[in-house]
Amino acid sequence: MFDIKSFYEAQDVQDAVQALVNEPDAEVISGGTDVLIRVREGKDAGKALVSIHNIPELKGVNVLENGDLWIGAATAFSHITNDPLIQKLIPMLGEAVDMVGGPQIRNTGTIGGNICNGATSADSASTMWTLNAKVILVGPEGERIVPICEFYTGPGRTVRAREEVCTGFLIAKEDYEGWYGQYVKYGKRKAMEIATLGCAVRVKLSEDKTVIEDVRLGYGVAGPTPLRCRNAEEGLKGTRVDDKEAAEQFAKTALTEVNPRSSWRASKEFRLQLIEELAKRALAESITRAGGNCNA
Repeated sequence: MFDIKSFYEAQDVQDAVQALVNEPDAEVISGGTDVLIRVREGKDAGKALVSIHNIPELKGVNVLENGDLWIGAATAFSHITNDPLIQKLIPMLGEAVDMVGGPQIRNTGTIGGNICNGATSADSASTMWTLNAKVILVGPEGERIVPICEFYTGPGRTVRAREEVCTGFLIAKEDYEGWYGQYVKYGKRKAMEIATLGCAVRVKLSEDKTVIEDVRLGYGVAGPTPLRCRNAEEGLKGTRVDDKEAAEQFAKTALTEVNPRSSWRASKEFRLQLIEELAKRALAESITRAGGNCNA
């Protein structure tokens, strides 16, 4: 059995917020794939839990009137992967979350939990950074929208207050339209493995598919939080898709913008090798997906 003080099933977002306000040690739970592990390990034992898992308005994927894409925070990974809008507009995200755990985890775990737990190893995080996603938070003071690049404050920490509920994510039309990308995950096993390193690259090519007009490079486990390598991005913009030297420099510049550490999963030195190599692999695949030929 799990050592919890109480379990409350919220009827809607405001009900969840009020329950969090009323119970000073309450914590939000949705799929529970992270929260229940912490409870079992004793880290969050004895806390009250407020469930948002069955709130309908927190689930699904929709295109808003202005063309922005909205993803509900309580949407399970498997639903994201199989959603027609995700497959059409940002298949890279569906592929990234399809690398989380096993089928049971993907059917239960949610993208909101994956982002809000603050883990740099979250498979969705680096892709969401390259999508310039915005996090929607609702609390006692109302709603606020936080760019994902301002959301993480440290290992396992974010700007979300305890009384706030993450309701979803916004991805602007200009951040997905015309873009193509690839997420590469390195782990010791092919499945059910936490990332040793995650690398996400997205590109936008010229109309004739010969020039990289724009590029984004994001990493997980390359620092205490997910991150973007903006200097590397700037250096590659405007280069030809088949410019091997530019691709090499792109990967080397990334090394100056990361801060990996040694852990039982991998040494800092090995992660630095992965950072450089995966940047080149993900870039080449992104160019190919966009219709370019980087081997010309």
